[in-house]
Amino acid sequence: MEINRGVLIVVLIVVSSAGLGLAGDIVHQDDVAPKRPGCANNFVLVKVPTWINGLEDNEYVGVGARFGPTLESKEKHANHTRLALADPPDCCSKPRNQLTGEVILVHRGNCSFTMKANVAEEAGASAILIINNQTELFKMVCESDADVDIKIPALMLPQDAGSRLEKYISNNTMVSVALYSPKRPAVDIAEVFLWLMAVGTILCASYWSAWTAREVAIEQDKLLKDASEEILEVGAGSSGFVDINTMSAVLFVVAASCFLVMLYKLMSFWFVEVLVVLFCIGGVEGIALIITVLQIVRVPNLKVGTVLLGCAFLYDIFWVFVSKWWFHESVMIVVARGDKSGEDGIPMLLKIPRIYDPWGGYSVIGFGDIILPGLLVAFSLRYDWLTKKTLRVGYFIWAMTAYGLGLLVTYVALNLMDGHGQPALLYIVPFILGTFITLGKKRGDLKTLWTRGEPERPCPHVQLQPLEQRE
Repeated sequence: MEINRGVLIVVLIVVSSAGLGLAGDIVHQDDVAPKRPGCANNFVLVKVPTWINGLEDNEYVGVGARFGPTLESKEKHANHTRLALADPPDCCSKPRNQLTGEVILVHRGNCSFTMKANVAEEAGASAILIINNQTELFKMVCESDADVDIKIPALMLPQDAGSRLEKYISNNTMVSVALYSPKRPAVDIAEVFLWLMAVGTILCASYWSAWTAREVAIEQDKLLKDASEEILEVGAGSSGFVDINTMSAVLFVVAASCFLVMLYKLMSFWFVEVLVVLFCIGGVEGIALIITVLQIVRVPNLKVGTVLLGCAFLYDIFWVFVSKWWFHESVMIVVARGDKSGEDGIPMLLKIPRIYDPWGGYSVIGFGDIILPGLLVAFSLRYDWLTKKTLRVGYFIWAMTAYGLGLLVTYVALNLMDGHGQPALLYIVPFILGTFITLGKKRGDLKTLWTRGEPERPCPHVQLQPLEQRE
């Protein structure tokens, strides 16, 4: 039993270590890059569809500069404009070729980004595309302290995309482009499905946990009536559940933090593959694992649940926001995305493709955002059944509603933040704990919920006492 208990705790730590609502950023805030008049844009991703000799070709993605006007958000409003090469290629001096509204393609280097844009604007270009010297994108800022007044859009393309376009133009092929930056939809159907999956998983797990607890209670009542004390002593610890105490709730968050840092430091393609093979979790398998954990691992009372969720609340905030001060990036977001592995992220997530999002990507939710609140929701239904409370006067319906609303607010915040990862427990925990504590205090059940977590079941003819007291 102790081995099984240890295995379950390890599984709980692993699957709950990454908890996050995520959609992928299209607007990148940067507090380091300075802002001033004419140089205060956010770094926004830009779509660059291309046409070769009038036929639609590849679509590339660039990033807009800190300076220049904003781009259209809809493709139908973006003009198809001929693309021309700069001569000289770096566009640090006036181009030799005459420009009449073309988009100019230039190389990075030899002068500042703002100087390239000013030269291109004076030469008659309608926009400037700067080819990076690496395959990644680079944020273009204003180097000087002077105010900037650039009236043409400027964006950077990765090296492979720029080289491909440059090769076409060098072969006397007519290339035209359109520049636009579509906005994400307010709500994507992927988020609706994720919400239903998370709520449905907790619903199923709670009923399974409550049904099992009720069966155990019935068996114990039968033993109290019919069996001897020796049988009671043998069966007292064989229920098959793992009850979390206050100390293990705190240690769980510490261990989860250590595991998250290990994921961050060791994140690579092979490490993600090892996790996938070891745990085989994702999609249906992940939901099955969550339900199993919620059925076996139990929160015995509201006190332990409050400590567990309170620590998890601080854990989420620290590793999403505060960790930037130590690691210069959000550890939780890096791990969830799999930025260092070349993969789509760790397998301890539920994710669904964003169907109506022009930028594609996935909406994800961490297993921890389902398991940890789910432990308290499952506790509420067990308590209701053991106290014979109906759905209307019980705590379960309120706990489920609080979880659903908290998760809904998470997705609202996610969309308001342009897809920047949000710690779901930041919103879910106050909803659940606030509802539970307020309702318990109002009904006069708070003391029982906080300490015992279940009603007293008096037995008139059998007095259960600890062994040491009987001896």
